[in-house]
Amino acid sequence: MKVKELKSAKPVKVEDVKELRRRVEEILDRVHDEGDTALSHYSRTFDGYDGPILIGETEIEAAKKELPPDIIELLDFAIERVTAFAEAQRAQIGEFEKEMIPGAFMGHRLVPVDSCAAYVPAGRYPCLTSAVMSLAPAKVAGVGRIVACSSPGTEKRINPAILYTMAAIGADEIYCLGGAQAIGAMAYGTETIQSVDLIVGPGNQYVTEAKRQVFGTVGIDFLAGPSECMVIADETARADYIAADLLAQCEHDPNARGALVTTSEIVANQVLEEVERQLADLKTEEVARRSWEDKGIVVVVPDLEEAAAFANSYAPEHLEVHTKEPKDLLPMLTSYGSLFLGQAAAEVFADKVAGTNHILPTLAGARYTGGLWVGHFLKVITHQWVDERGVEVLAPYSVRQAEFETMDAHRRAALIRLTHML
Repeated sequence: MKVKELKSAKPVKVEDVKELRRRVEEILDRVHDEGDTALSHYSRTFDGYDGPILIGETEIEAAKKELPPDIIELLDFAIERVTAFAEAQRAQIGEFEKEMIPGAFMGHRLVPVDSCAAYVPAGRYPCLTSAVMSLAPAKVAGVGRIVACSSPGTEKRINPAILYTMAAIGADEIYCLGGAQAIGAMAYGTETIQSVDLIVGPGNQYVTEAKRQVFGTVGIDFLAGPSECMVIADETARADYIAADLLAQCEHDPNARGALVTTSEIVANQVLEEVERQLADLKTEEVARRSWEDKGIVVVVPDLEEAAAFANSYAPEHLEVHTKEPKDLLPMLTSYGSLFLGQAAAEVFADKVAGTNHILPTLAGARYTGGLWVGHFLKVITHQWVDERGVEVLAPYSVRQAEFETMDAHRRAALIRLTHML
């Protein structure tokens, strides 16, 4: 692949990763062993919070009364849009049973998980619709017990808009709890919190590492780390649009990653200049600049086929296509969390209210999974039933294979059915 790098990202230090894993393991071990005592300790230590963990109806009603009507309207709109898309996705998957060979009937059912927990980040910014993205698909899937948790902010409580959203969607339990300790509590359970079967939702590096470490004890959606946005552009692209979209991701976190892959070196340089111009009057300049300087990437490739190949290798969380004929690239693109075709399709629309889910794989996770969707909350479980015709077909093959494998009990289990029929 012929790539000309105009700007590259600083590499992650191995020792930093090891230290993160050690610190998260320490937190999880303490939550596992000490339960609520550990949660109270970490809430005081990390968040300066000494209030109740379980949120009741009084706090929920107070949050709703505090919100301006226009904020409630936009949150209700987001709930409606994300729910509608989840329902449309659910309608496309179904159950079946079919006679696969004479006498052998097989199928699958779609069964929701019994319980799930949605982690809703609220550290640097109160991401209002993150609760919608994780809770609405769970509700559509029919999960029996839906738990939501979010860390106390600077006001030492769950953000009122986040709390309203959690309750409006129908979370059964809401906890004021964040960080790796929240993941540990949902995975292991404590005196106050009953463990769940599945944990979903994005978070900071501690949350992501905690999800990695508890996987197996519980299920997880995937590892959703710092936000990413890649733009594929040709000579027709607008530099101001690209710069705005890249900086929208950069302001999430100093570790967020913005990337431009373009066939035009002129556009590449225009974007580099435009980023500096827009940073100068950005209220979140400090975070966005650090992210761009440390993690930003700008590369020039010879053609759009190479651009698509680069994008597939990078496997970004968000992928925008700013080209003359954006849909022409669709067949070439295979690894992304969510795709935005054309300059009008700003990633920020989906990030807030459009309807597609904004909880997406990062760190090249899009090579093997898509984003959060209703299917994450559904178990596809198979079944079969066999009559005498099926035994006559299946048993001889099973006996023959078991004999070759020297698995005598398997051979007998197949043969006994065949001889009983005879």
